[in-house]
Amino acid sequence: MATVYDHGGGVKSIQVPIPDNPLGHTLVYVVDTDRGPVLVDTGWDDPTSWDTLAEGLVACGTAPGDIHGVVITHHHPDHHGLSGTVREASGAWIAMHAADAAIVRRTRATRPGRWFSYMAAKLTAAGAPDAHVAPLRTAHRPSTLPGLSPAAPDREIVPGELLDLPGRRLRAIWTPGHTPGHVCLHLEEEHPARLPGHGRLFSGDHLLPEITPHIGLYEDPDDTTVTDPLGDYLASLERVARLAPAEVLPAHQHTFTDAPARVRELLTHHESRLTDLQALLAEPLTPWQLAERMEWNRPWSHIPYGSRNIAIAEAEAHLRRLVKLGRAEAVAGSEPVTYVASARPSL
Repeated sequence: MATVYDHGGGVKSIQVPIPDNPLGHTLVYVVDTDRGPVLVDTGWDDPTSWDTLAEGLVACGTAPGDIHGVVITHHHPDHHGLSGTVREASGAWIAMHAADAAIVRRTRATRPGRWFSYMAAKLTAAGAPDAHVAPLRTAHRPSTLPGLSPAAPDREIVPGELLDLPGRRLRAIWTPGHTPGHVCLHLEEEHPARLPGHGRLFSGDHLLPEITPHIGLYEDPDDTTVTDPLGDYLASLERVARLAPAEVLPAHQHTFTDAPARVRELLTHHESRLTDLQALLAEPLTPWQLAERMEWNRPWSHIPYGSRNIAIAEAEAHLRRLVKLGRAEAVAGSEPVTYVASARPSL
């Protein structure tokens, strides 16, 4: 049975399950508008997830065929996975920020072998042992893997502008970091329970009550630009804190208040982590070696193969931030490249 919650003011949420994932579910929000309900995210592309979403929509007093539009906070399959199925059922439009829409188009157009070759090269450059890289060289991606052919959006979310939701004021706030095109959505309406603050914020994965989102690299085989996802994320956090919404409606866990306090916790967490990693770089380390030494939610030996790839990306994102801040530097001539802490300039 679908779990549905009424947040008041024409906003409800449905817990859509994510199969075999510790997050458990995605909170899909149903927002009433003058032209019919609009969804914020859709959930994982899986038959059970679709059945739960459809059942939840009926419990909300609507149905899949009645959906007017779909607003996607970011392209990940636990958010965008069912968008195409919703559009097939209803004719709804799908809106996404241009940066994530580009990822969707690239994913649809790229042969799986290209991605495996790219990832093998990236991991080799990061210092991964050959035993870890070898499976990628002979891998064949299963055709049933979610996210292989995500739905192409037909509308663009423009940061700072109100979305076309008749009867509602929903403004897009660009919050890159978790993905390059992640957006939060600020409902600029009085809180239905009159909580102090400025409206409500659909925060996607950007701001969660008890966990921190993964911050890795913006992967693009055809773009050699050195990005700084962690720097983007930290700046985006401060942007959201300045909004001071009365309540945050995230895509996972539960709703919460006092966004500025949660932002301060996250900023402190990431600064502490950067300081710890800088200390580890007292000796030159590759990104793989750094990831092996970082603190995770379980020992490195217990982290499965796919999660290690995610961990390497997170280690590299932190290294890029340290380098940009002048707190670490690449060791000239090292291959694979190693990094070492820089001496802090005296004040």
